[in-house]
Amino acid sequence: MQKDDLLRLMRDPNLLPSEKQTLLSIIAGQAASLGMPCYLVGGFVRDLLLGKPVNDLDVIVEGDAIRFGESLVKQHGGKLTSHHKFHTAIWHLPSSFLIHPSSLDLITARKETYKTPGALPTVQPAAIDDDLRRRDFTINAMAIRIDGDHFGELLDPLHGQADLEEGLIRVLHPNSFMDDPTRIFRAIRYEARYSFTLHPSSVSLVTPGSLAYISTLSGERIRHELDLIFEEENSLQMILRAGSLDVFKWIHPDLPIFNSAYSDFLNALPILDIPASRITMGYMLWFLDLSEESIMSIERRLDFSSDLTHAVWAASLLKKSLAFLVNSKPSEWTFALEKLPLLSIYAVYLISREDALLDYLSVWRHIKSHTTGDDLKARGLPPGPRFGEILTQLRAAWLDGEVTNEKQEKELLNTLL
Repeated sequence: MQKDDLLRLMRDPNLLPSEKQTLLSIIAGQAASLGMPCYLVGGFVRDLLLGKPVNDLDVIVEGDAIRFGESLVKQHGGKLTSHHKFHTAIWHLPSSFLIHPSSLDLITARKETYKTPGALPTVQPAAIDDDLRRRDFTINAMAIRIDGDHFGELLDPLHGQADLEEGLIRVLHPNSFMDDPTRIFRAIRYEARYSFTLHPSSVSLVTPGSLAYISTLSGERIRHELDLIFEEENSLQMILRAGSLDVFKWIHPDLPIFNSAYSDFLNALPILDIPASRITMGYMLWFLDLSEESIMSIERRLDFSSDLTHAVWAASLLKKSLAFLVNSKPSEWTFALEKLPLLSIYAVYLISREDALLDYLSVWRHIKSHTTGDDLKARGLPPGPRFGEILTQLRAAWLDGEVTNEKQEKELLNTLL
């Protein structure tokens, strides 16, 4: 791509909002004043060349990113968080910039070595060419230089633009998936997100030998990659692709292939007043038919939070229990459901279409008795377990239509005291 064409893309407010264009000018000017070559890399370049809106600015300097960040703070304000071990810094932008996200990663161009496959890398400063060659795929190994007269120059030593035009995901070297097994998950995401194809030479590297290194990853790192999949619009396609590449058995032997009968529900987040999460919905539908033992074993491997574990377990338990609740009274449904996460109930409603579940979510859970504990005290009832029993009976009467107004509730209360 010619420099003029690249500059046109960088000035397109539909791809890069004007406030971020201003931020780029500030960064470029500061880099030029320090004589420090500065580049935009990775996803910024990839998405810009695809004509897609750019979200994050990945800024790399040949030199000292921490010193660069300190100069930005001195000149323009904000705060800096430095990470000397990795030669990186985070510039927390001044509030006057009105930019989201309100921070910017500043990274020293570096090269990486891996002590063991799957381990986190050891980094050391290097030139931009070394930095690009350490990356995952050719389409992420491009840079745009922005300092001084070099503003808008494209660096593409590994022919990423050609692969971008052909819709190919290609790793940079034969040990790529072994050095960092999370690259397999990223390749899967890019394939579905951009309707690209993993190059045959890269597919040939997805072998039992390279997949086995997934088992060396921590549960947190694997879960993070799966979380990113469920956040994507084409998450089902990605999960199925991972299954077809035999990825799951290296994570946990009980991980199932996603049930395609549930595929329509991955994006069916509720419009009711229910806290919604694509990630939680994804895991619930994926593990819905597993045994409690398998769910608990998988959640330990993937280092689930207690809330996520509870939501997944509750959805699976509820689906298995539906047969025992059919034809129950509204009060029986309500008291069986009220300890379960709302999103778990909604997930089971989606696959079962059991009307009682929707009635609970939209109506029954909001129904309470008018009588309170203070009212019972005023009536002379001493605090104790009987409080809860009476209030539960009153609420059940409302739910089941046995009382329909306050007068009837008071009459029922009189019989219970």
